Amino acid sequence: MVHPRMTLVIGDISVSVDGFVTGPDPGPDAGLGRGGEELHRWVGSGAASDRETLDRAAEAGAVVMGRRLFDVVDGPHGWTDGTGYGADRDARPPLVVVTALPPGRPRLAATHDLTFVTDGLRPAVEQARRLAGVRDVYVMGGAATVRGCLDVGLLDLLRLHVAPVVLGGGTPLFAAAAPRSLRQVEVVVGGAALHVTYETRARNDRTRSPSSEAASASYAGREGSANRCSSPG
Repeated sequence: MVHPRMTLVIGDISVSVDGFVTGPDPGPDAGLGRGGEELHRWVGSGAASDRETLDRAAEAGAVVMGRRLFDVVDGPHGWTDGTGYGADRDARPPLVVVTALPPGRPRLAATHDLTFVTDGLRPAVEQARRLAGVRDVYVMGGAATVRGCLDVGLLDLLRLHVAPVVLGGGTPLFAAAAPRSLRQVEVVVGGAALHVTYETRARNDRTRSPSSEAASASYAGREGSANRCSSPG
């Protein structure tokens, strides 16, 4: 049976071996905190498998992020003309930011389509779906945003880029997360990270629907066979 192409909502985030998505003391003036740059070393590793993973993310139709992360990427040590989703292709996707109060004059407004959503995660993901069209929505962080989307069943897939570093502190990805079983569907061994993709199996809290079955088939059809393990290129 051929399933229609579906937009998937993918939680996509880099994490240390000990489960942190930043180093200690992150913020607009400190970026990802002490040692946090190690989490994203894979982005510039040059390994073919890392590059393929990065290229996949660059195809995002829209990106969802929380306000704390937005303040980091919008800050003085944040994204530049050559960094961020799709920057190397001059094809930056719209950014949807979950916030209590929109910022006054964001720096990235000059180069990005920004939408600030003040009424929660679900409306933010719905807005991102509308903006993405037939392409996928990526929830890139921070930790609370990815964890929150997972907890309430908004993610179809969770993709972790596990960097070979122990940070010893920082922002934990799964602090106080709701228990949930995941199904591993892909493992890619990169030159500077292990890229692991999980199906969220949201049927833990609801009956598996035809749409979620179609989402799984859509992913399998686009990305190849499940549980693929490739070596760094």
